[in-house]
Amino acid sequence: MTIWIGHLFKKWNSIYLHPLFRNTMANTKNAKKAQRQAAKRRLDNRLHAKTTRNLIKKVATGVADAPALNEVISKIDKLAKKNVIHKKKASNLKSKLMKKATANKA
Repeated sequence: MTIWIGHLFKKWNSIYLHPLFRNTMANTKNAKKAQRQAAKRRLDNRLHAKTTRNLIKKVATGVADAPALNEVISKIDKLAKKNVIHKKKASNLKSKLMKKATANKA
């Protein structure tokens, strides 16, 4: 499994071998499962948020083209829907991107 930590990809046989997820306070079977699920979701959310931030930078600087703008807006909406970022932050990000995209065209 690939785990996103900082700026490096590290390979672990299992997510539970990672030092952040080894020490558990969960006692019941249900609580342990919930903790495993939360750890997986946290890593997925961090990865999607980071890739979206990178795409935002590319679109804002004009490196990417118009189809990339639609892709970024879609990713921002997905992050807001999953509560990875706040819905108002998503709205602000999209607004700023659209302004920069129209400024780049002119």
